[in-house]
Amino acid sequence: MHPRICSQGLALYNIITVPMNTFLELSLIILLATAVCAVVRLLKQPIIIGYILTGILIGPQVLGLTGSESSINAFSQVGIAILLFIVGLGLSPKVLKEVGKPSLSMGLGQVVITAAFGFILAAILGFSQIESLYLGMALTFSSTVIVLKLLSDRHDLEKLYGRISIGVLLVQDVTAAVVLIFVSAFSNGNVPPTSLLLLVVKGVGITGLLVLVALYILPRLSTFFARSQEYLFLFSMGWGLGVATLFSFLGLSVEIGALIAGVTLSVSPYNQEIAAKLRPLRDFFIILFFVYLGSNMVVDSLLGVLFPALVLSGFVLLFKPLAVMILSRFMGYGKKTGFYVGISLAQVSEFSLILVLLGIKVGHLGNSVLSVITIVALVTIAVSAYLITQADALYVRASSYLGIFDVKHAAKEVDSLDAYDVILFGCNRVGYDFLKIFKELGESFLVVDFDPDVIKVLDKIGVNHRYGDAEDGEFLDELGLAGAKMVVSTIPDFDANAFLVTKVRQMNKVAIVILLAHDIDHALRLYDLGASYVILPHFVGGHFAAMLSKKHGFDAGSFAQERDKHIEYLRERKSLGHVHPRV
Repeated sequence: MHPRICSQGLALYNIITVPMNTFLELSLIILLATAVCAVVRLLKQPIIIGYILTGILIGPQVLGLTGSESSINAFSQVGIAILLFIVGLGLSPKVLKEVGKPSLSMGLGQVVITAAFGFILAAILGFSQIESLYLGMALTFSSTVIVLKLLSDRHDLEKLYGRISIGVLLVQDVTAAVVLIFVSAFSNGNVPPTSLLLLVVKGVGITGLLVLVALYILPRLSTFFARSQEYLFLFSMGWGLGVATLFSFLGLSVEIGALIAGVTLSVSPYNQEIAAKLRPLRDFFIILFFVYLGSNMVVDSLLGVLFPALVLSGFVLLFKPLAVMILSRFMGYGKKTGFYVGISLAQVSEFSLILVLLGIKVGHLGNSVLSVITIVALVTIAVSAYLITQADALYVRASSYLGIFDVKHAAKEVDSLDAYDVILFGCNRVGYDFLKIFKELGESFLVVDFDPDVIKVLDKIGVNHRYGDAEDGEFLDELGLAGAKMVVSTIPDFDANAFLVTKVRQMNKVAIVILLAHDIDHALRLYDLGASYVILPHFVGGHFAAMLSKKHGFDAGSFAQERDKHIEYLRERKSLGHVHPRV
């Protein structure tokens, strides 16, 4: 055969087979992760442990399924960017203000104390000064993803210790962001002071510009973005990855760029819906991040780092909660609050792993440190998951030994203002009538809608509101449905109402659930799913007109009064503007 034809055939073969090999490897990795995570779930451990174990199995020391390591690394970078983008979305000035002085003091105090003692312990274990510095900082951060998931499962997010834990996590996230900026500034080794100053100026300048865009330009365009759920998702991805790329281009890290991108959108009324939309995508890519971490662990060297890793794990599981309890005591909280906050934070974070990876990338660390911190992550996440889920029983056993942490006038457990007695989905024609009545409930009433025009009106008239989709399970998980006394949906879509009532009944068996339907069959099916009452507008309207006829008979004057009241009602409705027929 002609050589040219042979070379063309070989080129075509390479074009076809290389992507297919990558596809097959990724498919095998996901299948293996599924099997490993099934075992982890049976053992009632966080699924993140299964991801890391999968990475160890696919690594060159075991199965050797890392031929497409560059592709896995690229996907893991996307996962990190999305993770930090979502963290940034939760760092709005309002949220930071709400966590208050206790969270700020405890958060910063815990970071300083843990980092200092962690550095000393790492040095005693034989690590170099720079390695000890990285390890000390890595041990301070706790996992926002793990803690939020476990507290949500316990329905403790609105409890005093839950809110303090979230506040401390936010402080840690901000601290981690500063540390990542500092490390990325030294990506080229020893940086002259002038170069470092230029890098800081670049970072501050671009961040300031993005803040101005977020405050004065994006709000004018937000209605356009939010009219389509698909476009809102696309815009969010474009903004997050685009800003991350811009920061990378300027010599800063992709990680900090993604975090800043989230912070700039945190003031948007759509930030929670954006975060909810991105979580499934984050969960997929973050699998590959942890798999990539595991694959970089050298199995042969594990025995060499096992002892220091276990010692550092013990430090995180024992010293870190102790430090938090001491700080909690000084802030005036009782031993119970300090105990629960302490064990909630007894693990290392995704930020810890990202920090070490960044240290390797800039040439400060070797892979042995990655192996150490990965083992610490495996041990502390597994043990802390057990501690959090069994916190009540553990506190009963430990309470008598914690007298030193008690105070005479401890802060009382109070409900958060984010817990609502009544949640109304859809501020449409029927929803307006509920809105008028429930406004009297003030802070305990929340309206959910996904029409940006409705959100503007609700903001204008001072009604608590959230932009979101009633068929988004992730979004519903954050609304506090478990504590609601009444849930009302005026959405005309049967599938949306069926999904909503099913979700509510999974978390709350006693809440009153009022839904809307347009035919009898749908109404009966909603009753079967657990609805307390189903509104059928056509039947209600006819019934009301019949009752008027019975009440007033042939009295034209009484009907004239009803007519005037109805006209006034319609004009009031019109003054609020058009509202969308569903959330």
